[in-house]
Amino acid sequence: MKRLCTAAIIAGLAAPAVHAAAVTAEVQDRDGNRLGAVVVEDTVSGVARATLTLNDLPEGIHAIHLHETGDCSTDDFKSAGGHVAAGRDHGILVEGGPHPGDMPNLTVKSDGVGEIEVFLPDLNVSDHLLDDDGAAFIMHDGVDDYESQPAGAAGDRIACGEFTERAE
Repeated sequence: MKRLCTAAIIAGLAAPAVHAAAVTAEVQDRDGNRLGAVVVEDTVSGVARATLTLNDLPEGIHAIHLHETGDCSTDDFKSAGGHVAAGRDHGILVEGGPHPGDMPNLTVKSDGVGEIEVFLPDLNVSDHLLDDDGAAFIMHDGVDDYESQPAGAAGDRIACGEFTERAE
């Protein structure tokens, strides 16, 4: 009986289940073609995880970032604003970097598929992606050099997706 009571007390004191914030972006190119999706979610460890599964991409190495405004309405996708920066500098090769929204370059093979899983230790989905003006995923036509300000000299924006909150 004593063990049963102890187990009941411990169960009652256990921390409630944590609902991690999560967002999804349906990514499209400049012609409006659907390319796939990006999911970003907070984890119980405090490190956000981004999972990208994209198709019909141009072969090569492309910069990918999380941008501060959830708006892909302009032809050049500049309506998505700058990177999710949180007062930091761009890139892993600079003091004071990286931005919470900086991610490694994505290599796309000849089949046009780009898949990657990225850990983002300085990103908080609720604070950075679910704020009043939302956030967006952006893919650039060039390579991020991980140091040029403010965006790694990555070139034109060629794909965009506005994040929406995922239902649990």
